[in-house]
Amino acid sequence: MTFKRWLNSTKLSEASVKKYSGAIFGSISEWAREAGLVDSSLIEVSNPREFEKLSEKIAQLPIFIERNEKGNHMYSSALNKYQEYLKNASDELEEDLEEIIRDSSYAETDKVTLINSRVGQGEFRRNLLSYWKGCAVTRYKTPSMLIASHIKPWRDSDNQERLDKYNGLLLTPNLDRAFDTGFISFNGKGQILISEILESPEILGINESMQIKLEDRHREYLEYHQDEVFLSF
Repeated sequence: MTFKRWLNSTKLSEASVKKYSGAIFGSISEWAREAGLVDSSLIEVSNPREFEKLSEKIAQLPIFIERNEKGNHMYSSALNKYQEYLKNASDELEEDLEEIIRDSSYAETDKVTLINSRVGQGEFRRNLLSYWKGCAVTRYKTPSMLIASHIKPWRDSDNQERLDKYNGLLLTPNLDRAFDTGFISFNGKGQILISEILESPEILGINESMQIKLEDRHREYLEYHQDEVFLSF
């Protein structure tokens, strides 16, 4: 689940969702980068404990303190929301894996296959490596630096979709994180879509000339990603 979808699930208004998302991946990320706390953006941070330590340092930055006071503590609220979201995402992964393990309708070999698919490994990753032969966007080829990313999120997919190579992109870590969190997507022609929320995408190596080569079977999954994951307002 993306940060936007999680915020929406908490019944916040669209204005508040946009405000918190913009703060985390806009101003606060920029302040953290300028202070040398992150290399580019808070997109990099996915571990709840790591983010908790990082947010304590961010909260001590003079610019954060100044803007937070002027903004009626909106920025500290955004940090708290994002930390809660990361904890929820971590719990969600554990729940998905436990659900597979408990389900007696799966053979043991099927459980291993699905578990590996959930964490972007095993058959799903091998199929993407064979299909894309490198990053789907940049063509970078070193396997250890590439991540197997589902287009239609794992939790929203059925078992066939979870293993379908056409429901996957092989991406470098920065592109994977941006795609998974909804800051980028791709249209039916394979051209990149960059969310207006993502400030200074060029710092992440993301630009409007990027594209991927698609087949028809990718497009249904990408339509779902644009409708349900991509951060657009």
